[in-house]
Amino acid sequence: MSDLNNNIKLAEQYLQRFRDNITTHYINGAWTSASGVDSFDNLTPIDNSPIGKIAAGRVEDIDAACDAAEAAFTGWRNTSGAERKKILIRFADLIEKRAEEIALVESVDCGQAIRFMRQAAVRGAANFRFFADKAPEAANGLSLYQAEHTNFTVRTPIGPVGIITPWNTPFMLSTWKIAPALAAGCTVVHKPAELSPLTASILAEVSEEAGIPPGVWNMVNGFGETAGKRLTEHPAIKAVALVGESRTGSMIMKQGADTLKRMHLELGGKNPVIVFDDADFERALDAVVFMIYSLNGQRCTSSSRLIIQSGIRERFMQALVERVKNLRVGHPLDPDTEVGPLIHSSHKEKVLSYMDIAREDGADITVGGGKYAGDNVDAAGNYVQPTLFTNADNAMRIAREEIFGPVLTAITFTTEEEAIQLANDSEYGLAAYIWTGDHGTAMRMAHKVETGMLWINSENNRNLPSPFGGIKMSGIGRDGGDYSFDFYMETKNICMAHGTHKVPQLGKNH
Repeated sequence: MSDLNNNIKLAEQYLQRFRDNITTHYINGAWTSASGVDSFDNLTPIDNSPIGKIAAGRVEDIDAACDAAEAAFTGWRNTSGAERKKILIRFADLIEKRAEEIALVESVDCGQAIRFMRQAAVRGAANFRFFADKAPEAANGLSLYQAEHTNFTVRTPIGPVGIITPWNTPFMLSTWKIAPALAAGCTVVHKPAELSPLTASILAEVSEEAGIPPGVWNMVNGFGETAGKRLTEHPAIKAVALVGESRTGSMIMKQGADTLKRMHLELGGKNPVIVFDDADFERALDAVVFMIYSLNGQRCTSSSRLIIQSGIRERFMQALVERVKNLRVGHPLDPDTEVGPLIHSSHKEKVLSYMDIAREDGADITVGGGKYAGDNVDAAGNYVQPTLFTNADNAMRIAREEIFGPVLTAITFTTEEEAIQLANDSEYGLAAYIWTGDHGTAMRMAHKVETGMLWINSENNRNLPSPFGGIKMSGIGRDGGDYSFDFYMETKNICMAHGTHKVPQLGKNH
């Protein structure tokens, strides 16, 4: 408990400023006044107590931020890639200096276990370093030679962009979106999720200290139906990048339609992990447990459908049941905690509602199935037992709908063809995972499983240059490496004649 108590004490020191002051907006290089603003309580999922008040952004606040981003765009666009690189590397250095603060604040704000949040600053800094290194080459294009013409392409930043980030891992996902936008030469208006907004303020502070010019980075807190809606409709915003629910993505596309905004939507998933009889048993077991129960199951790429082959099923399920029973639920600041509280009481109730749905559909609740109420947690917190549904089929709601909690649905298959059918029978297509010892099986599955990303004999291994994104209702567009620049930049083709081709003649005397 000494480590827990020490973490609580340190977290309280970092949180005190949020408790003492309303967290406002960062617009055009300055923090807005809290005088007379509407605000809302920011609750920690640990016990649902308030840890401060957050300014509720109005249409006027979004307008001011968008106007600032528009005014600053030309200057930032014309800043050399080499200079942008220096600023973004300085940004990464400053993130690392505040790594402990970021981890503790985020853990309290969103309920994620500190064992995972300690990597948040490291990953965020890595995002900025990666795209900083690419900033000098962001405008590069292709050279396309013809006999009498040479075509070449150049890229230019699209303009001010709106970035809307989620509540589950807000710090890392904010850096994943904002870093390439800045490296490309775009200016940014960031609206963080209202349920976990605190590290967005830290990021805005870091942007100022790193030397990002006023107006290049703007952050407005608030609700989706007001601040978010206006951001997606504002004519100055040329593109919107969202991480969120599929339903939210659909609304944002409608809201941005009148101004023909470019959209990048990373949305929901009901991702399958397919385990064949010949899989490496222990590695597959580790991966199955990790990819649904880490981050409280609140991960877009979580493998929430286990599709297990019949020959290995009995042995694998027996081992899986023991692992799920042994998961350590607790205070998120306890280093031993593996599963913490869910983000909000309403989300907790949503996840718990699937326990009744499972029973109604005829599945078995083999582990968990209710609230977690151990002596090591506050009864007022949003704790749910890690849960395992068995004897399910793919027609059940627990196999089709995104629960977004520490809940795994197990389905049995016999043949490879059946596994493919089960995997693809979903409105989602974000991620999939295959575990097999046969390379032929792996390659066939790789080509036939409908998904934006597929890992073979691996959990969600992160590779920054690789494309990240989904298909179907899981989204539109790709993050990562040059794929990010394709979104945040316009490509222009330039055709240069060699002076040797024949130009057609019309209207000339014959």
